[in-house]
Amino acid sequence: MLNAFAHTLSPLITLLRRCLALAIIAGLAAATLVDAAQARARIKDLVNFEGVRGNDLVGYGLVVGLDGSGDGLRNSPFTEEALVNLLERLGVNVQGEQFRPKNVAAVLVTAALPPFARAGSQIDVTVSAIGDADSLLGGTLIMTPLSAADGQIYAVAQGPILAGGVAAAGDAAAETVGVPTSGSVPSGARVERELPFEFATMDSIRLALREPDFTTALRIEEAINQSKGGSMARMLDSGTVELSLRMIPGMSPPHVISAVENIMVEPARKARVVVDQRSGTIVLGSDVRISRVAVSQGNLQIRVTEAPQAVQPSPFTRGGEAQTVVVPRTDVQINQNEDAKIGIIEENVTLADLVAGLNSLGIGPRGMIDILKAIKAAGALHAEFVVQ
Repeated sequence: MLNAFAHTLSPLITLLRRCLALAIIAGLAAATLVDAAQARARIKDLVNFEGVRGNDLVGYGLVVGLDGSGDGLRNSPFTEEALVNLLERLGVNVQGEQFRPKNVAAVLVTAALPPFARAGSQIDVTVSAIGDADSLLGGTLIMTPLSAADGQIYAVAQGPILAGGVAAAGDAAAETVGVPTSGSVPSGARVERELPFEFATMDSIRLALREPDFTTALRIEEAINQSKGGSMARMLDSGTVELSLRMIPGMSPPHVISAVENIMVEPARKARVVVDQRSGTIVLGSDVRISRVAVSQGNLQIRVTEAPQAVQPSPFTRGGEAQTVVVPRTDVQINQNEDAKIGIIEENVTLADLVAGLNSLGIGPRGMIDILKAIKAAGALHAEFVVQ
């Protein structure tokens, strides 16, 4: 009876095992696809489109309404001159008057004009004091024209300032938190002039790679041509891919760009090691490789301590000869760790193997930076070494 029951369950158990194996394989395949998808990026995140760019604006203006923290007359005489000119334009004659307000500050106003900005749209501006003002907190920016590099006025800024800090001072102490002499005006500038750029009339456009690389440029060309058909994309060099905007019938250039910029591409990254010496931060790319090399970190410590000692005269010494003498005393200690280890890093190790090997030697971030420099100097580090 039991044998018959077991014989009946045997095919079912075999089927369950096969299903479990298929599920494991499917899970591994899904994980591989997820990893591959995470390594890919949209074309719009890898390139800049020709002509689709912003423009920098700058202007000189005045901030009023400060609580006695404005510019002083001695160090910032130009502030009073600008204020006098402003009041005269408003119909107020102050020539020859003793006019020395402390609630006004001269500032530089900067902004970025976004691409395809239309007249009437608003943009953010940044306000920075150029005189000896202590704080811009609570001030209001007066109408300030903003010009581009061609000298033309493209926007006008005005509005209350959001300062990024606060300052307090007394007779014997002062405290400053943040930067109170700089602030921003959200949506504080209104665009008055548009940049002439007819994007819809273009027949071709160039895609400029943010990180030039021949492999990445080739992959972008192949991805666009495979997705849209034909040969509408052509790689010109490692940093440029030319895209024809008339290859797809019935689609305008903006529609073509919208369809192309969301195509997924796997970029080719350079092996790179980035080191920040100030904070001891180390960032290693996954493609970093190291040839077989031996690593040893010295542990020699030399300590010199000065402990001078005062020597008093003996009790029976004559008064004129009784003097206290300071005798120098120096203590020199040299400590050398005889248990220092020498580690051998095998050829073509991965990032995880490199970190694990250096950590096994008891090396911290500061010591690891020096070791990576030495490995690079020895020609065993196959990556770009960037020091910040």
